[in-house]
Amino acid sequence: MDTSKVFEFPIKEFFKQPRSLLGAGAYENAGPEAAAMGLRHVLFVTSGLRGTGIIDECKTNFENAGVSVTVYDKVESNPKDYNVMDSYKAFADSECDGFVSIGGGSSHDTTKGARVVAAHDGRNVNEFQGLNASETLDNPAHIAINTTVGTGSETTPAYVITDLSSPNAPHKWVGFDRASITTLAINDPVLCMTQPAEYIAYTGFDTMAHASECYVGRVQHLSTTPQALSAVKLVQDNLREATYNPHNYKAMEQMVWAQYIAAQAFSSGLLGILHSLSHAVCAYYDIHHGLNNGVGLPRVWTYNQPAAPDKYADIAEALGVDTRNMSIPQAADAAIESVIRLVKDCGCPENFSRVAEYPKTRMGKGHYEGRPTSAIQSDDEELQKMAEHMMGDLCTPGNPRDLTTEAAKEILRDCVYDDMVVKTTNGYRQNVWGMAPTSGRQTPQALAQRPGPN
Repeated sequence: MDTSKVFEFPIKEFFKQPRSLLGAGAYENAGPEAAAMGLRHVLFVTSGLRGTGIIDECKTNFENAGVSVTVYDKVESNPKDYNVMDSYKAFADSECDGFVSIGGGSSHDTTKGARVVAAHDGRNVNEFQGLNASETLDNPAHIAINTTVGTGSETTPAYVITDLSSPNAPHKWVGFDRASITTLAINDPVLCMTQPAEYIAYTGFDTMAHASECYVGRVQHLSTTPQALSAVKLVQDNLREATYNPHNYKAMEQMVWAQYIAAQAFSSGLLGILHSLSHAVCAYYDIHHGLNNGVGLPRVWTYNQPAAPDKYADIAEALGVDTRNMSIPQAADAAIESVIRLVKDCGCPENFSRVAEYPKTRMGKGHYEGRPTSAIQSDDEELQKMAEHMMGDLCTPGNPRDLTTEAAKEILRDCVYDDMVVKTTNGYRQNVWGMAPTSGRQTPQALAQRPGPN
């Protein structure tokens, strides 16, 4: 019997976690740890972390331990395939024997890709998208030193690369590969204190996305969903303080724990269409991944709520809502209202059309198919392309509610043009994308014509 016809995810895969160090001063152990591994010459892979002094300090730390260092500091936001291939070339040309990624998800993901390329004699990284695509597990060692509160990439088997060279470009793909798990993960809250406030907020939204998607998703690992809900609460309790008072060590440490726990959870419990949406938007607009998640959180929660109202009611409690006198649908509604408050409080733009250009991005520079330099304005053709991108994303099957191309287009259209508000008619929530109502209190009315490009 083909049990896949009866059970979704009948066999659940558990990915190992790398050895990890977490706490103040942990990054100072990186050089001695590399030496203990037998490494003699490593490649630092980073965006540069301009103005922080972290790279120079880490380089001195490694050299004092007897490990030589070459630096590749050209990693871009939403790492590109050529970032991976260029870092592999630097690794090979300098005859390095190990990698050290320093930064957030972009640095770690670039390094994961470069390790896979190195293990396959320089083949193009775009050959390795998908699940366990590596043909060998014999990768060079990788120490990941994290400086953000959102990625989780320093511990997970996942990495995400933007393809700009194949006929599929622009395409942001997911690799989920046991071969890409790091050798050692280092999380030091002191390093996270160097981030600009907006990056603390954006990476915190990524953690909220990881945790909430794992908790409501279809896979439902009994060993990971409790972790995911714990991470939701940690973000709610600490992200505002970490954003606006980054020198509050306790708040930053709690956010580091949140991102670490959420990453452990989704490594086995997987993700959903919020990440599919973010990948599609990154491919076309090169917006910060965490910012995408902030804009998308209330829209995707609204779409998914009919499929998992009890789970969103649990999330409402984790977000600090007193749900004792609420029905499950009312509590699920309150979760959406609460997350809107969180992302607004932390300075997230209302929608993608309000996103300004920021360092390390190519947004607005005409990089993608003659992209105009004005604000983002998606026409129907581009919304269709991004919707199709979402449908083919590796994260989509884990979503609690089935996705259609038309529903994906409407979610995207909302993210591009609409304000971040609860959708209501006569005081009751609309089911914005049709099908089942989002609560038991009303029959959803047909949605009026959605706004489009001016």
